[in-house]
Amino acid sequence: MMYNNLASVYKGKKVFLTGHTGFKGSWMLKALSMLGADVKGYALAPDNDKNLYHLIKGDQLCESTIADLRNKQKLIDDIKEFQPDFVFHLAAQPLVRLSYELPTETFEINAIGTANLLEGVRSINKPCNVILITTDKVYHNNEWIYPYRENDRLGGYDPYSASKACAELVIDSYRNSFFNTKNYQEHQKAIAVTRAGNVIGGGDWSKDRLIPDIARAIGNNEKIIIRNPTSIRPWQHVLEPVLGYLLLGAKLVTDPVKYAQAYNFGPYGEDALTVKTMVELSIATWGMGEYEVPEFINQPHEAGLLKLDISKATDQLGWKPQLNAKKAVEYTIDWYKNFFENEGSSERYTETQITYFLNG
Repeated sequence: MMYNNLASVYKGKKVFLTGHTGFKGSWMLKALSMLGADVKGYALAPDNDKNLYHLIKGDQLCESTIADLRNKQKLIDDIKEFQPDFVFHLAAQPLVRLSYELPTETFEINAIGTANLLEGVRSINKPCNVILITTDKVYHNNEWIYPYRENDRLGGYDPYSASKACAELVIDSYRNSFFNTKNYQEHQKAIAVTRAGNVIGGGDWSKDRLIPDIARAIGNNEKIIIRNPTSIRPWQHVLEPVLGYLLLGAKLVTDPVKYAQAYNFGPYGEDALTVKTMVELSIATWGMGEYEVPEFINQPHEAGLLKLDISKATDQLGWKPQLNAKKAVEYTIDWYKNFFENEGSSERYTETQITYFLNG
């Protein structure tokens, strides 16, 4: 099985996790705690009472620092004091539409924040495996049918995508300048990058994201409003990349030079579905709901088509998606339906889904 040795890798190890209060970070935190890791989190405060971090009782699962990535000295000091064996960098300004409202902040958080984190890694004198999470949107998107490979050109139309491409340049510079694999025995830092497609899963309440919008609408007996019904995305359940990151971390332990590269984590090609199809699958799974497609004028640009080539991750890491898009929607909508019917069981429901993936 793909993940059957993860507990032996992470049990008792010190893991520095940025973005631990966010959607994906909370799933990562819960998985790490189930694997027996000693986690220190660094992130902004959870944004609402329904936040997944609260639902899983995140404060009991880690030592939590509430601070900004742009606070360079605080971030460096926390990493230096903790002396991590692993660093997973998930913290970011992750929303395309918000990046149009806050462009400079988005660049500061995603690019300079990443540099600040890598300065923290420079400050420790011990072996450390670092996995930096960017996005599938780092690729210069021609909106063609071909899936993007890890060596394809980087770019970005909107400030979010461009800021993440900038973060990749920062990472590449630090890896060449300070963490070069040719000098691994001197610095003993392995730096890997991951790019994931659109993730869905329980506990995401972000504004202007499809699944949270669907869950809020159905849960509150409102009509679902769709912005871009024909847009195609590589949908996947959040646990696919999260456990992929942990698998990559385990691979870095075995060969820190070989696996210090970039890897795409996404679904199989046939699971790149339209927004309209995803909405219809969600309504069918929940057993209720309606949607409409109003005419929007002067909307900010969002990519219409984007696919990832995941052959490198499958070939080199032995990673592969466990759920197709339909199953991923079912897992996700079941989580939200359970939340609205019995909010108190969300922690158990989250743990059950992680256990399924770990044993898959």
